Amino acid sequence: MALASEWPLPSVSRSRDWRKTKTGQLWLSYRLRWKRREFLWRGLRAGRDLVALADRTGAIAPDAILCFAVIRNEGALLPAFLDHYRRLGVDHFLIVDNGSDDGSPRFLCDQPDVSAWSAPGNYRDTRFGMDWLTALLMRHGHDHWCVTVDADEFLIYPDWNARGLRELTSYLDGRGIPGIGALMLDLYPKGPLDTAEAASDAPITERLKWFDPGPYHSQIVPPKRNRWVQGGVRQRVFFHDNPERAPTLNKLPLIRWNWRYAYVNSTHSMLPPDMNDVYDGPGDPRLSGVLLHAKFLPRIISRSIEELSRRQHFNDPETYRAYHEELTLAPILWHQQSHRYEGWQQLVNLGLMGGADWAAAKTELQNR
Repeated sequence: MALASEWPLPSVSRSRDWRKTKTGQLWLSYRLRWKRREFLWRGLRAGRDLVALADRTGAIAPDAILCFAVIRNEGALLPAFLDHYRRLGVDHFLIVDNGSDDGSPRFLCDQPDVSAWSAPGNYRDTRFGMDWLTALLMRHGHDHWCVTVDADEFLIYPDWNARGLRELTSYLDGRGIPGIGALMLDLYPKGPLDTAEAASDAPITERLKWFDPGPYHSQIVPPKRNRWVQGGVRQRVFFHDNPERAPTLNKLPLIRWNWRYAYVNSTHSMLPPDMNDVYDGPGDPRLSGVLLHAKFLPRIISRSIEELSRRQHFNDPETYRAYHEELTLAPILWHQQSHRYEGWQQLVNLGLMGGADWAAAKTELQNR
């Protein structure tokens, strides 16, 4: 991710920061509007390539909470994924399958609350699937609360197991908050990555019990003002010599959608730019979530071998070849500072997600 401006600078005096001038601000606003329109047009074009496998979108109610995802060979995780988000209160799933050969499309078509599409195109060329999701978000997401996640990401937030998305989104609507951000928290086993530590049908937090409590660091990146959070286990183990290459860990998974919105880099950032201001990363006291990331299940070995040939998950795959090669060796990620996952309150106490206002609102309701 570049820290410098992505576009040519306007013709203003170089003796001062051009972004702070009126001309510079107008130029950035203009360019960002056109960038957003470009993403929307890409979505419209990509939508033509989607082939409906099971289109049940006619049953979506006006107040339905929706979940969007792109998958490929996620059959082993899909039951847990659907169960988690159903428990949270998702009413309908809109899922794009990108060439699965493990039975995932058939499984999805059998689910009464799932609409599924096939997209046989190139994942990387569609902005890692975001063009396909842009098409669906434009068609079906407008004015709905939308959860946009990967199949190995399990959203939680303070008191999530007692207070579902319906209550959470009502709270956000009542305060004019358009969405919440989340830290993507990598969970991992204590032993080698190719060793299962619980049955395949056990909860994710039993199969992957450990995480890095920190350090995590955040910065604001112009011109979109998106946050860039890095750190955690992947920076510690795989990118300690090149930390600026470590994966981006902040996401915006829950948004009251408008058809004019567009995700830019996966769900790490959005346009218009003020949407990026809803989350500052770990330490932000405002209500936020955590995406429990189930990347490091034993299947990571075969997936890393496949990625070495497919080269679909990074803008510059060759730069990350060493990362995938190291994953194929099934390293041990656990170290003495690793924390065992105990629940959402632990993550609040560690500053990995905020929620003081949310907790206060619950107390206020109970005291009425």
